[in-house]
Amino acid sequence: MSRIGKLPIKIPANVDISCSGPDLTVKGKFGTLHNTIPDAIGIEEIDGSLIVNVKDNTRSNRALHGLYRTLINNMVTGVSEQFQITLNLQGVGYRASVQGNSIILNLGYSHPVELVIPEGISVEVVQNTTINLKACDKGNLGLFASNIRSWRPPEPYKGKGILYKGEIVKRKAGKSGKK
Repeated sequence: MSRIGKLPIKIPANVDISCSGPDLTVKGKFGTLHNTIPDAIGIEEIDGSLIVNVKDNTRSNRALHGLYRTLINNMVTGVSEQFQITLNLQGVGYRASVQGNSIILNLGYSHPVELVIPEGISVEVVQNTTINLKACDKGNLGLFASNIRSWRPPEPYKGKGILYKGEIVKRKAGKSGKK
């Protein structure tokens, strides 16, 4: 049995969970999320909390136990509180702006980079160098943040690039001159 899979999932008051066959739907203040649960995983609601069980105790089913418990917990947390990722632009002339349904990044290239904001993700730019991303789906939020970051990952010599909030870039010494 998975240690994480055994933990109950507390359901907040403003979250509705419905399970019809393998389809799980979680509705809350910030949106609705859907997921398909395999037949080997069972879900029970007891006293305002969800318990995820394994029906058949095989190796592959035990491997899915903790995974689906975490996925369901992220769905409940996302629709009740939302997830947030903050990106910082470090570099001379690096800036971002939101125009309609896209984010425009000036990252030192000869052209601005324009990325379409996916459905369900809200983007806020603070002081041209800080990007706040919010969404109820943790997977899509992380994927979009890594897509933005892939245009200028942090480099160790000058420390320039797109960094996550609180990330520290370990700096390297540059070339030393001839002796």
